[in-house]
Amino acid sequence: MAESRTKSNKEETVNKSAKKSTSESKSKDRYVAYVSTYTRNADKGIYIFDVDVEKGRFTPKDEVKITNSSYLTIAHNGQFMYAITDFGVESYRIKPDGLLENIGSASINGMRGCYLSTDYEDRYLFVAGYHDAKVTVLKINDDGSAGEITDEVFSAGLGSIIERSFLPHVTCVKMTRDNKFLCVCDIGMDQVKIFSFDPSTGKLKFKDMIHCDQDSGPRYIKFHKSGKFAYIIHEMANKVDVYSYSCNGSEPDFEKIDSVSTLNEDYRTSGSISCAMKFSFDHKLLLCSVAGGNSVTLYKIDEKTGHLEKRFNLPVSGDYPKDVAFFPDSNHIVSLNHESNTMSFLTLNLKDNTIVLNGPFVKVPSGNCIITKRI
Repeated sequence: MAESRTKSNKEETVNKSAKKSTSESKSKDRYVAYVSTYTRNADKGIYIFDVDVEKGRFTPKDEVKITNSSYLTIAHNGQFMYAITDFGVESYRIKPDGLLENIGSASINGMRGCYLSTDYEDRYLFVAGYHDAKVTVLKINDDGSAGEITDEVFSAGLGSIIERSFLPHVTCVKMTRDNKFLCVCDIGMDQVKIFSFDPSTGKLKFKDMIHCDQDSGPRYIKFHKSGKFAYIIHEMANKVDVYSYSCNGSEPDFEKIDSVSTLNEDYRTSGSISCAMKFSFDHKLLLCSVAGGNSVTLYKIDEKTGHLEKRFNLPVSGDYPKDVAFFPDSNHIVSLNHESNTMSFLTLNLKDNTIVLNGPFVKVPSGNCIITKRI
């Protein structure tokens, strides 16, 4: 009996040691952040930062010269980055230390884009055109660089005549997680068009459409990691609509299951527009930002039903939070404040539903997009 207890104690010690080692290993993971900016006030368009996960801070690491980088995306294999520029798309190889090596540029045969993403096999790159209402599909070459155009699709029509939103404007292009359909947000037409995608030819074919509320302005669509739920943030209506998603044979099926405001209940919507929408690394939380009110709204995601539970809407101490991001541990967030040319760092407390400013601002000129990556 004594020998058995001794053996059990040893095993318990080994298990505790293994858990501690795993925990320490996770805490030592290194991350970098990439921030894209307009270059009207600077000659560098991408800023690279080391990420201090425990302190919730960024430290400057490098700068990349590029004109008016509207948006960035990282390939799903984590090896390449693509950036919007005045001239089309720039491609970069991500080095082991997180620095970027330019590996080529590609034309999109149109006006500067505002969003881009890859399919889940990293074979194609999709670019959204706000100004010319165009979706451009580019083949990704074997070396990871963006290559030739395989398809171009224009949005057409006339929306409701309110401010700038009466013409077609494509603001987001995102594949469903089963890699079958491309979802295209048209903020001017209050629609999300659904296209089937043929990976053998790189061609799109219209299949269906999500009709959003009039004057709502669907800005971005993102899919939960389960692939079962889609979240659409509406710029003008200041809300997030939730849809269940499934594929019935060759047909996409989207059903609206929830709708939640990005504002406080007592806040007037006039002058406020919803901007960014980001999942936490584990997809248990959803974070949105609101310009005008200059705030962020946090939701807890029910992973079984997809429904959202609003936890708070609080100020970020910056002007026009155009993008936001979680730190990997979900204990901190960062707001990219486009008009005040700053990033503000905030400590997140889910027990009290509060955020607290974490140290001084970091200067970034005309920021557009933040992406954090483990290296």
